[in-house]
Amino acid sequence: MNNLKKYNQKRNFNKTSEPIGKKEKSKKKLRFVVQHHLARKDHYDFRLEWNGTLKSWAVPKGPSYNPQDKRLAIQVEDHPLEYRNFEGVIPKGEYGGGTVMIFDEGYWEPLYESKENALKFNLYGKRLKGKWTLIHFKDDNWLLIKEKDSIKGFNDINKFKTSIKTGKTMKEIENGNKKEDNCLKNIKISNPDKIIFKNPKVTKLDLVNYYKKVAKRMLPFLEKRIISTIRCPDGFKGEKFFKKHFENINQNLKMIKIKNKSSKDDDYYYITDICGLISEVQMNSYEFHTWGCNVDNLNHPNIMVFDLDPDENMNLKKVRQGVKDLKSILDEFSLTSFLKTSGGKGYHVVVPLNSIKTWKEFSKVAQNIAKLMETRWPDKYTSNIRKEKRKGKIFIDWLRNTKSSTSVAPYSVRLREKAYVSMPISWKELDSVKPNGITIKEALKKIKNKDPWQNFFDINQ
Repeated sequence: MNNLKKYNQKRNFNKTSEPIGKKEKSKKKLRFVVQHHLARKDHYDFRLEWNGTLKSWAVPKGPSYNPQDKRLAIQVEDHPLEYRNFEGVIPKGEYGGGTVMIFDEGYWEPLYESKENALKFNLYGKRLKGKWTLIHFKDDNWLLIKEKDSIKGFNDINKFKTSIKTGKTMKEIENGNKKEDNCLKNIKISNPDKIIFKNPKVTKLDLVNYYKKVAKRMLPFLEKRIISTIRCPDGFKGEKFFKKHFENINQNLKMIKIKNKSSKDDDYYYITDICGLISEVQMNSYEFHTWGCNVDNLNHPNIMVFDLDPDENMNLKKVRQGVKDLKSILDEFSLTSFLKTSGGKGYHVVVPLNSIKTWKEFSKVAQNIAKLMETRWPDKYTSNIRKEKRKGKIFIDWLRNTKSSTSVAPYSVRLREKAYVSMPISWKELDSVKPNGITIKEALKKIKNKDPWQNFFDINQ
């Protein structure tokens, strides 16, 4: 029996943004999450990964570091693994309606001395650490107890008022949700029936609805990054222009001044939430490109992008081999990489890099990786942008890794034939998904599945 059946039956996924329950494979390291849940009654949800789901308990008073405290923990239905990333507001009237904040997360390990009615384990979280026990005593009722160990000096958990993931308080999470609801009701979409793509037919309203639906996954790659967009007021076949400077007062967008080569200030802009994203679409911006750094740390990039740009009419098998060869080199340097379609001829390989590097150092690393490919397989790849050097080869475009250069954002629609999307995919999908193989319709189907990039911002390298 699907042990997420009860979870799915209790929720209306047209109303709640909680993830749909799908069983996944557990990895070697078992994860845990504790969520502060301000519902009808204030409590904490304690969840341990096991057998591809999250075993879950509601703990009314929350965990305690005092071994004398025996905290009641009521076992509830299993939750999907993706639930460990859920933070937000469950609508009033829905099951569990209220605000959910990620209180702590990390890994756990069961201990061998566990018995039939007791589970002993170690927690390796940011706020919860050391040895703990869950004791089963009646029906769904358990006790959560801190065991005595070498962990000292921890205070009452009530002193922690912010999310371990986003730094937001419960109030900020709730207010942010209200702001999104209000602004989405207030953004008036002009010309909703305007046809942007003819084959298949895609209207402006279709694009607005698409970006609303992918916003949750897209925004972490957009928010607080300087953006450029491609606008096409008259549809895909009409005039297009690249917009990178802040041009009008819009409360949903933020402006940042950056000195240009002439030491004059240029006004750039960025998005902080779904309201900014949708207001840009309302202004006929349909394709989004971002810088490789955050606005609060402009001189230290943190996302490296390689664009594999094949010569005209190159066999797709060779392009896919190019992606595999690049991944093999990144693996050699112990760099975790992620894959997405470009919505064009090639694929994009994206590397989160948190090490503090200047743009000059960062760009040199990217160039050296491209040059290494060129040296190792000189008949297949080139790091030279010149067209005459690309004959029968793939250009490993590393040039996007310089300050003020941009690359197309994950989940962005491309203003090309058939409204293809630059879509995150898993490595195992490389041989089955073409670079321009995902349309808006396909993308909306795929976001119902497990996020292939769900650990992107957890990678520390």
